[in-house]
Amino acid sequence: MSELTKKRPEFRNINAFKDLTTYRLPVAGWVSILHRVSGALMFLLLPLIVWMFDTSVSSEISHGTFTAAFDAGIGFVPGWFVKLVTLAIIWAYLHHLIAGLRHLYMDMTHSVTKEFGKSSAIFTLALSIGLTVVLGAKLFGLY
Repeated sequence: MSELTKKRPEFRNINAFKDLTTYRLPVAGWVSILHRVSGALMFLLLPLIVWMFDTSVSSEISHGTFTAAFDAGIGFVPGWFVKLVTLAIIWAYLHHLIAGLRHLYMDMTHSVTKEFGKSSAIFTLALSIGLTVVLGAKLFGLY
């Protein structure tokens, strides 16, 4: 090995306080972790999602209650917080859907190269965040 090339670190026995702070996770790793986080978030917020759907389609009166929740809030929860939680649900759904389609495509086509993993992970993050920003702007009344 020449003196100009740096020796890559070997992680055999990982010290959580020393090594994990310096370890750089690749983009595909972040997408994988966020895929799990978004699935867990949707599962935990499922009662709210069901309530939102039920009140939005039951009747005109319940639809009024639904829209008022975004303006006046629900009980002691202010309206901006309801919008923020709804934005989190939107992101979780979009990211989980796009990352899941990415995983399915990679499984079907056996596209498991490092380059494709990185480029598809960047595409997944950009698309899910971009769509979340667009829908969040609509949610917060910017257009």
